[in-house]
Amino acid sequence: MQMILVSVLAILAAVGVVAVAALLFRRYGGGADDLAPNGPTAGHSGSMLSSLFLLVFAIAIVVPWATADSARQNTYAESQAAIESYWSAARLPAPAGPQVRQQVRDYLDFVVHREWPLMASGRLGEEGATRLEALRTQVNGLVLSDDDAKVARGELLDEMRDWSAARRQRAADAAAKPPAGVLPLAVLTGLIVIVFPFLAGARPRGKTLVPLMVMSGLLGLGVFLAWQISHTFASGLSVGPDAFEAALTEVRRLPWSG
Repeated sequence: MQMILVSVLAILAAVGVVAVAALLFRRYGGGADDLAPNGPTAGHSGSMLSSLFLLVFAIAIVVPWATADSARQNTYAESQAAIESYWSAARLPAPAGPQVRQQVRDYLDFVVHREWPLMASGRLGEEGATRLEALRTQVNGLVLSDDDAKVARGELLDEMRDWSAARRQRAADAAAKPPAGVLPLAVLTGLIVIVFPFLAGARPRGKTLVPLMVMSGLLGLGVFLAWQISHTFASGLSVGPDAFEAALTEVRRLPWSG
């Protein structure tokens, strides 16, 4: 609420500066009236509005794009940690080794088929964290006498630590949102850029409407794409479970025993 109030006051202050400047220069300054649609006032305002739109639009695209790219890379890091854990579990004695490997498979299947749809709402399933924590507790509590098995358990716990860290990062990526107000501001400035020629007094007709309509269509498409990419796991441009599907396929084709 405070941010909205400050923004409104800033807008009113800027408009007030223009009004006061116009009054003072009309009374005490020189110059001539500028009524032409292509005059210096319209030209200066149009270029500044275009620059403002491009700045806001760039932020609306770049920030979510970087977030989505980071989230996509993290899904591969998490799935790779799961695969490495699957391999390390093969060095554990039976029945612990096969049990751990089965739980790794179950976790990957859970993420792909049950947890991923939840991420569209900005959260992860609690069951996934419970599964992973239970698996770590199980591995940590194994009573082993063989030195090689102890080494394998240590490596497995290290890989599961990376696995857990990647999962926490995925939770943060799912909850991530673009800076507040950027997308609405992009929409607002885009609309102003579209209607600016009319506001400046121009009345486009005939062929002059064609480039304006093309520009308007492209601006609308750009804003739509910016809105789509702002949802990291919930749009046509969202990050999909490709990494986990590939990991699930890989562990299914790997030999059951080490």
